[in-house]
Parts: sequence; structure tokens; C-alpha cells
Amino acid sequence: MKLKLSKKTSVRQTTRLTKKIRIRKTVKGTNERPRLCVYRSGKHIYAQIVNDVIGKTLLSASSLTLDSKKTGKELAQLVGGEVAKKALTQNIKNVVFDRNGFLYHGRVKALADGAREAGLNF
Repeated sequence: MKLKLSKKTSVRQTTRLTKKIRIRKTVKGTNERPRLCVYRSGKHIYAQIVNDVIGKTLLSASSLTLDSKKTGKELAQLVGGEVAKKALTQNIKNVVFDRNGFLYHGRVKALADGAREAGLNF
């Protein structure tokens, strides 16, 4: 997979996207173990569970849908718990974690910990 970027793309963004491509070569969601994909922006964090075999998003959760006054890591942990609750209602217990090129630190780690505490295995 070739990465095409404009000249205005920052070095930080370029680095994340190259890591994302490298990760996605090995991390694939199947029927038995779909992929838990995480995206974080400046203010919000998003998580979705994807089945790559059929190319379909099974469920999603984000900090936009939660009515909470918390921010940062606490909010990411709530989003992780929310996506885990939705997954367990659809009998999804095992997932593959896709950090999407972001470092496994801070909000991404908090989301993963929240999902594990709520019952997901990865």
C-alpha cells in the first residue's frame, strides 16, 4: 500500500499514517475476533468494532454520544466501557486491538483499559 500525502501534511501526521499502514498489515478483524479500532482527535475519542472479512462496522461509540462532564482519560475510559457493553450485547467477547498508529499511552490506553474492565478480551 502506497501512502500519498500532500505537501502540507505535517511530519507528525505522516509518521502516524505510516505506522497505521504497518500495523494494518498484520492486524485483521475476522468473524471470530473483530477489530477494535481507535481514533482520537484533539477533543474527542472514537472506537468502533469492524469485521474486515465482510468490510462492515458492527458497532461504534464515541465521546460525542456520551453526556459526560469528564474529559481526557476519564472520558476515554467511559468510551471503552460503552463499546464493550455494546459488544457484549452482540455476543462479541474477543477482539483485536488496533491503535490506528497512535501511541499506546494516555487516552488510547485508558480506552483499552476501560474496555477490558467491562469484559472484552484482547
